[in-house]
Amino acid sequence: MTKTQRQHRIGELIDREVISTAAQIVTRLQAEGISATQATVTRDLHELGAIKVRDEHGSRRIVTPLTPKVSSPPRDHLRRMMGEWVVSVESSGNLVVLRTPPGCAHVVASALDRSNLEGVLGSVAGDDTLLVIARDGHGGGPLAEEFRSLAGLD
Repeated sequence: MTKTQRQHRIGELIDREVISTAAQIVTRLQAEGISATQATVTRDLHELGAIKVRDEHGSRRIVTPLTPKVSSPPRDHLRRMMGEWVVSVESSGNLVVLRTPPGCAHVVASALDRSNLEGVLGSVAGDDTLLVIARDGHGGGPLAEEFRSLAGLD
């Protein structure tokens, strides 16, 4: 496993669970068959910009600045980005294609990825096109309708 893959997995762990020490992360990684020392995990946490905070329940936990539970951009930000840049929305199966002016797809993709929208599995942005993959059970059609509403294209 590469350093980048390990750090990504650490980020997923601290996003999903209440973890307050590097030792807890080492234990969880070992349970997944990933070998890492506490010193390595501590360095990874430092490079990720992780900090310890008290969450809304009063529990101490390690978080990164991009942890959606701690610093999620408001839905209004996504609405502004989509309203400003999205010019069309189409769907097929569990896929949604958003069109933007040239050079703007990455702006919408970034806002969408950080919004932690429930039906979105992920996105891929080109120059003027954004492909969004809907989660199983949500489908592209309903997600496209939500995007049209957010972009003011109803």
